[in-house]
Amino acid sequence: MPVIPVKTPSANYDVTIASGLLRTLSPRLRKLNPNRPFRPFVITSPNIWALWSKPFLASFKESPTVLFHPPGESHKRMSSVEALAQQLATAGADRDSLLLAFGGGVIGDITGFLAAIYMRGIRYVQVPTTLLAQVDSSLGGKTGVNLAAGKNLIGSFYHPQAVFADTDLLRTLPPAELRAGLQESIKAGIIYDAKLFRAMEQNAEAILSTKQNADPAALTRAVAASVHVKADVVSKDEKESGLRMILNFGHTIGHAIEAATNYKQLLHGEAVAWGSIAALNVAIARKTIKPKEAERITKLILRYGPLPAFKATAEKLVALTARDKKNRSGIRSFVLPTAIGKVEIVRNVTEAELLAATESMLTLMREHTSTPLAKKSSKR
Repeated sequence: MPVIPVKTPSANYDVTIASGLLRTLSPRLRKLNPNRPFRPFVITSPNIWALWSKPFLASFKESPTVLFHPPGESHKRMSSVEALAQQLATAGADRDSLLLAFGGGVIGDITGFLAAIYMRGIRYVQVPTTLLAQVDSSLGGKTGVNLAAGKNLIGSFYHPQAVFADTDLLRTLPPAELRAGLQESIKAGIIYDAKLFRAMEQNAEAILSTKQNADPAALTRAVAASVHVKADVVSKDEKESGLRMILNFGHTIGHAIEAATNYKQLLHGEAVAWGSIAALNVAIARKTIKPKEAERITKLILRYGPLPAFKATAEKLVALTARDKKNRSGIRSFVLPTAIGKVEIVRNVTEAELLAATESMLTLMREHTSTPLAKKSSKR
């Protein structure tokens, strides 16, 4: 059972990765809070609760209060936070309350933000149900919601007491969501861990075939290695003053793709995958990465597809990057790979460079996708 510590100036906590964690959740929460009472409130989506409520409740003597929130990025808004806060207040939640984020990245981000601001801060625990949330969004303390102008423009740094990543939950994950989550693992290998990248190459078939029980441990190893990367980076740079920015590789154009498609056509990991290829194109044009390594990166990203097509022009996507929250004084900050396992942060990528790189990415997309566009949204 991997237990990975996250240590920052403001909080220390563990990420526990194992099967069967749901059935022991209540005693784990009591162990986290041995000298302070707590009243649990679960924030989840109806479909997740329908699938997993029985094992979730198995260890509780008294059922926690359950608040439902619809899935999908389009519901990750301030109005949702206000509605949930009102429900908490109506149900009598106070400073001894403990929020349990039981869902994917959207549920986790909203619950964490709600915990940060309700009564000026109450405790919460992450119980992520998607691969992407287990390897990335559930740890690190970033919380928040979207505005029409851009993604995650409102939020705060607020860490959970713990993260319990139950790998059993991945059994009901749709194949597209599994693959989208694995793109975050690939990202972790590209930016920080060449060994993880090689493992994703060498064990692709086993990792992608986990649902057929080819090698269930392969996916657990990928999750643990990905969490190690993020935990190490966050421990060194809690609030994104420098190193932590590398975790945004692929996200500048990825977030622009999500905004351009109204958060409905692609899953987050799929958008980040296309954004990673765009960033790689900038590095290729600048000759900061060897052609063979660039080819390996592109090949692995596509191996964990298929990635869906979308409709947007390079001009529109580049224009949307001006709203990216990583920008400083109107200057875009960009994460570029220099080798597998290494990246650099640059602040001099020109609009012309970005347009060319994005257009090349769109050309590759058209070459590798021939199926009709379909409306997609995360149901987790």
